[in-house]
Parts: sequence; structure tokens; C-alpha cells
Amino acid sequence: MNKNKYSLIISLGLLSITVITGTVLMSSYVLADDSVVDDVNINVPVSCSLEGTGMNSHNASVVNGTYQADIGTTTMKAFCNDTNGFAIYAIGYTDNEYGKTVLTNSTLGSSADITTGTATSGNTSNWAMKLATNTSATYPLTLDNGFGSYSAVPSTYTKVVHRDSGTDIGTNATGATLTSTYAAFMSQTQAAGTYTGQVKYTLVHPSNADAPITPPAPTATCNTPVPNITYMQDITSSNKATVLSSLTPGKAYYLRDNRDEEPYCVSKLADGNLWMLDNLRLGGSTTIALTPSDTNIASNYTLPASSTGNFYTTNGYTTAGVYTGDKNTITTSYGNGSGKIGVYYNYCAVSAGTYCYASGSGTGNVEHDICPKGWRMPTGGSSGEYQALYAAYSSDATNFRNALSTPLSGYFNYGATDAQSFRGYFLSSTYYDSGSMYYLYVDPSEVSFTGHGTRLTGSPLRCLLGS
Repeated sequence: MNKNKYSLIISLGLLSITVITGTVLMSSYVLADDSVVDDVNINVPVSCSLEGTGMNSHNASVVNGTYQADIGTTTMKAFCNDTNGFAIYAIGYTDNEYGKTVLTNSTLGSSADITTGTATSGNTSNWAMKLATNTSATYPLTLDNGFGSYSAVPSTYTKVVHRDSGTDIGTNATGATLTSTYAAFMSQTQAAGTYTGQVKYTLVHPSNADAPITPPAPTATCNTPVPNITYMQDITSSNKATVLSSLTPGKAYYLRDNRDEEPYCVSKLADGNLWMLDNLRLGGSTTIALTPSDTNIASNYTLPASSTGNFYTTNGYTTAGVYTGDKNTITTSYGNGSGKIGVYYNYCAVSAGTYCYASGSGTGNVEHDICPKGWRMPTGGSSGEYQALYAAYSSDATNFRNALSTPLSGYFNYGATDAQSFRGYFLSSTYYDSGSMYYLYVDPSEVSFTGHGTRLTGSPLRCLLGS
């Protein structure tokens, strides 16, 4: 589903309640002057989604030296009430990696991959895609970039269809559908086996919106996806035990965050919990709308854009602060994580606006945070989850640092970063006193769980799969 921050306000008119008083004169009522007018406004948000049938179910047997077209059919419908239209983009998505356009065989290796292309003969195997739409529909779609004929599967997000205006093609329209089919040519030397690949279709609106940004690939140290799971938010209470049992302890895998498609290294560590091996990188130059469906929060919250000033106002404890200037910078690190510094958050931001106390007020632990839905901040202090993980590694600082993959990412203080490549500070949900919270401290020779710092300073966030 593609999210949009705009809302449409529909006025249902005025409901008038008239108070009648007085006495009957010549069979008429005398109306009082104290009438009540009641305004009713209903917000209808712009909401668009793309649904398909038969996804990931196209199968064909193509003999060496032959070409076969029209392999399978997927019917897609867009539901969109944006009167400014929408567009649909496509991208190769093999093995859950964006921009990967080859068909792969899990046992033969990359030398046997089948590349994207439109060849129907020759010495190189190819596969291609084609789209079609019902032009007689009430609200017809327009195909883009030649995808009305067989074309190479795109390696970057490419617009394949659009509608400039009008309502959706699924509910109010008559017969408007978008169908996809595939074709493949096998060379004489193509090794026998089963080859798989995917194409991902994404809807954006309005129709002139920017193309989706191709998300980054996972880091080389953890490029194995968690089996049968794409997003961190896909792990729920009903499948958590199954997911954890499928993971090799200590091995690095990756999951994506469905709020921005960022890939994160994760691992089931010695305490039996699934931990992020990377610092959270949620945030940028624009605000981000978060909801309880994708974030560990109780009500909708908008994460502010990056700004050094937001950390330090007259009363900084009540202002959400986010600094993203170094989020993809790689610093001194350990283990299998990406080593990226990530985003610096103060406690007002990291708690989704629920822990924004002024100095000297407020007690208790953080209950809500901006970790993905189902994940949360670890507890701190001498009896918290950071310390328990340390104990699970026999209280060995080297083993602990390598297992948790702690970059020396420093912190953000008074308008500037500090201690990068020298020390690491990681937020916890545990209260210390009215002005500070416990954190995990790491440097090349020491690990500590009893340090505490002001709620105002910006520090990295690590998330733990909730129990």
C-alpha cells in the first residue's frame, strides 16, 4: 500500500437545532433567538493500493533452444481515490533484492543465471515481461515505456502505466484491469533446472509524483534473507516461534523496514532473542508519518525532518530531535553489521512524542518507540537486556561487541557530532532519573550498562524483537 499524508475534507452541511419557546398566538410559534448550529466535518484521507492475483505462481517448462511467450497471467487492480491520478512502476526483485533482474537457480550458482532481455534466438538465455490494459474501460490506463510489447525486466523503478486523473480502476470503473505476462528464451547450452525470479509493482500518486527510490541492497556481511520473511513488521506473535527456529544462532541475516525499505542486519544471539545488528536509519530531509500498524506506538506520530536546531530549543526536552547527516557513514565497527552510524534521536523523537518531559519532571520507562511494529528498544541498567546479552557471552567484552556488532557511532551534542570512531552510546528504554536514561556504552576495551545520559542528547537506536 502506498501511503499519502494529504486528506480531503468533505462538509456534510449544517445540522440546525432550533429551540422553540413562548406561547401560542394565532396558531403560530414564536422562535427564540438562541439557536444552535452544529458543524459536521468528516476527513476522508487519500488512500491508494495495488492488488494482484496469481502473484509468484507463473510456471512454464521451456526446452533448450526454444522461445515461449505468454507465461502465466497476473491481473492487477488499483484502488485509488486521488483525483490527480496515479502511476505504477515495476522493478526486478529476484531473491527479495531490488533491481536484480536475473532468474536464478539455487543450486547451480550465478554462472547459470538467466538475464533480462528480449532475445528469441541465439546463444544467450533471456526473460522478458509485457503488460496490457483494457482500453474500453470507463477509466482506461495508459501504458508507458514500451511495455505493451515484451521488454526487458527493469533494473531500476520504471513507470509502466499511468492515469492522469479520475477515480480508481477497481471499484467504480468498468472492466479496467492491468495484466502482466512473461516470456523466456532458452539457449542450447542452458543447464536444466528450475529458475525463479520476481517483478515488483508499486503504485504512487498523484500521477506526477516522483518515481520510487530503489532501496539499497543489503550489506555483503548479511545478504541472506530471513526465510519466508521480507519485512521486520512481518514477524508477529503467531509466527515468531517458527521464524526464530528457522535461524542459525549467531548467523547474520537481513530484513527490511517496510516504512522506507531499508535493509537491516539481524541475528538470533546467545540470549535467544532476535536483535538488529545495525543502528536504526529511519529519517531524512522530510517528515515521516508513522502509524501503529507499522511502528511500536499507540497512536499516529510524525517523525520530524532532520535538523540540528530541533535538539536545542529553550526547552529541548519537549522538542523531538533527529539528526541524519551521518546515517550512512561507516565508522569503526565489530561483527557482521553494516557499521553505519545511523540516525541520532533524542528521547522525545525516539519515544514518538510520549517521553518529552521538561527537566526535573516525569518518571518511568519508555513504553512506546519508533522501532518497527513488534520490535522495541532494549532495556538498560544492571539488570536490563543489554546486560543479559553480555552475560550470555560469558561477560566477555570482545564476544559481546562482535555478536551485537556495535559501531563506535558517538553521539550528537549541542549542534555537532562527537566521539565517532572512539565510543558508542546506544539508547535504552530504562529510566534513571528525571533528566536522564540508562544507555549501553562501548569502546575498544570496555562495555558498560550503568552509564546514563540526558534525554536531550542525540544517540543511535538499536531494536530488539519484542517478547
